[in-house]
Amino acid sequence: MTEILSIKNASKMRGKQLALDGVSLALAPGERVALLGHNGAGKSTLMKLVLGLTPLSNGHISVAGAAPGTNAARLATAFLPEAVSFHKSLTGRDQLSLFARLAGVGTAPVVGLLERVGLADAADRKIGTYSKGMRQRLGLAQVLLGKPALALLDEPTSGLDPISRLELYAIIDELAEQGTAVLVASHALTEVEARTDRIAILRKGRLVADDTLASLSQRAGLPTKLRIRARNGQADRIAADTGGRRINGASVELSCAPERKMAALRRFAAMADAVEDIEMTPPRLEDLYRHYAQEDGA
Repeated sequence: MTEILSIKNASKMRGKQLALDGVSLALAPGERVALLGHNGAGKSTLMKLVLGLTPLSNGHISVAGAAPGTNAARLATAFLPEAVSFHKSLTGRDQLSLFARLAGVGTAPVVGLLERVGLADAADRKIGTYSKGMRQRLGLAQVLLGKPALALLDEPTSGLDPISRLELYAIIDELAEQGTAVLVASHALTEVEARTDRIAILRKGRLVADDTLASLSQRAGLPTKLRIRARNGQADRIAADTGGRRINGASVELSCAPERKMAALRRFAAMADAVEDIEMTPPRLEDLYRHYAQEDGA
């Protein structure tokens, strides 16, 4: 499948400091990739390189086959920064109409896009009266203009209420369905866990993970947590037999390696006289992020 975004061995020096070190990453049409990393890990630097706002020190980047910063790359790319900034004296309708004309798509889609992001009632209000969340939604409407080949979203849920966050990810799904490759830089791990196809993690300028959540979990080998709810008076017996930790007086918690999960479940199934219920919690994205972003070595 043709790559919309191709980053190969990208490095960036800032003075004597290496901000990005040999990063390679690719996005195919319709792919949703979460870009994670601590502050200073290189997420914003990578996006600036893709946008052509700062030059590479080494490596190669192409956007829909064009070099970053060229007219072709700009037409193919939509960008939503964490802190959007618009002309405060313009109305939402005027600002989006201006962007539509600059994008060469005409103003016909403007009304529908304002409705799609929940700004129809505020379309003719000046942006200076908008809340941060409303400005963020106007920025999202700009992203939707012209069906971009690549969408770069930097902390897109910043300032949004819970309902607006859900709506934003529904729009991201729509972008992906129409073939847009979406790169989402975010600290909201629980949000991106179920709404992206791949996870890419930067640590100190280096890409330390790039795969599906399931594959990263398997590679990390993090334990699965089991909580066994005991029948009356059986918690001590279960804890003694399994080496688990008794909690809440009636339950036992323990962890097991991924390859031992089924064996553990069979063992507890054989203790039906003592076990009331079993809850199984696999590693979450927070656990994987902590593993890949903080461990020593590559």
